[in-house]
Amino acid sequence: MAAYPQAALLHDTVEDTDTTLDEVELHFGAQVRRLVEEVTDDKTLPKLERKRQQVEQAPHSSPGAKLVKLADKLHNLRDLNRCTPKGWSEHRVQEYFEWAAQVVKGLQGTNQQLEEALKQLFEERGLTL
Repeated sequence: MAAYPQAALLHDTVEDTDTTLDEVELHFGAQVRRLVEEVTDDKTLPKLERKRQQVEQAPHSSPGAKLVKLADKLHNLRDLNRCTPKGWSEHRVQEYFEWAAQVVKGLQGTNQQLEEALKQLFEERGLTL
């Protein structure tokens, strides 16, 4: 489905820029908008609440949103392994991995290839799904 790669590339756009969901729909269509909207965090909430909601909502996401979330987590975790962001301690990286594992648990059964790659990353950090 063509909407998945587009939504995967655009998933943080509404959170991190002035772009609106209406603009996403105008340029990429209603299906991409729905996926982007489903995976977009409510930035009016505190960070810990957004993280808690991601864990709670993961199992109830649409199949397309689950796929976008799995790909996003894999990309983020690979980046963290490759290069720790400035200002991040090893402890903070480990906490991110632990939180991501909780999210991914709720996405299991979506895509075996992505899940296996994530499982390997978690195991390297001493985490299991």
